[in-house]
Amino acid sequence: MRVFVAGASGRVGTLLTQDLVKDGNEVVAASRHPEQFAGQDHVMAVTLDLHASEEQLAEDLRGSDAVYFVAGSRGKDLLQTDAFGAVKLMMAAENVGIKRFILLSSIFADEPSKWDDPNLRNITNYNIAKFFADQWLMTRTNLDYTILQPCNLMEEPATGKVSFGVTHSTTNSIADVAAVLAAVLDKPNTFHKIIMMSNGETPIDEAVAEV
Repeated sequence: MRVFVAGASGRVGTLLTQDLVKDGNEVVAASRHPEQFAGQDHVMAVTLDLHASEEQLAEDLRGSDAVYFVAGSRGKDLLQTDAFGAVKLMMAAENVGIKRFILLSSIFADEPSKWDDPNLRNITNYNIAKFFADQWLMTRTNLDYTILQPCNLMEEPATGKVSFGVTHSTTNSIADVAAVLAAVLDKPNTFHKIIMMSNGETPIDEAVAEV
């Protein structure tokens, strides 16, 4: 597949791009730092501006088969990037006929009653942005979406194992998050689902097959 990754130069996006290429895909690596991907095989680097119009984003997407939104402002531009940037990319995908859309969100982003979890209290504004992006994707589009909601991202070695039965916020290896994102790409059983993940004991391929 030709896969568009919004936020490809970020912590998750960099590893996701690598995983998608390993799986045999061509990746359009869209980010603010396209130079990061210079010379990489099966990767076309493009500059991404999430402040751009929906029409411009549609042109950026044209020719792709699927879209990932893994971009994030790290709290610096929550409305324009994390919330409305995601929504505009969804609208742009529909406008050019792309059906598959995978959104990286945050654990319990759609359950405000859980935002007082000790690991979530300091990211309430981020969860609000994710809430609106998630809700738009689920209720205002006809996209074949998957929403991945990991727990706190940690720069730890990949374990290759996860749990999708999350009851409270814990941690996730960033590499495992990227691996799950790559694994759901062509899995219809993950369409129209929210997957809440944490570190666990189930191999990723097995966990995804059981969604």
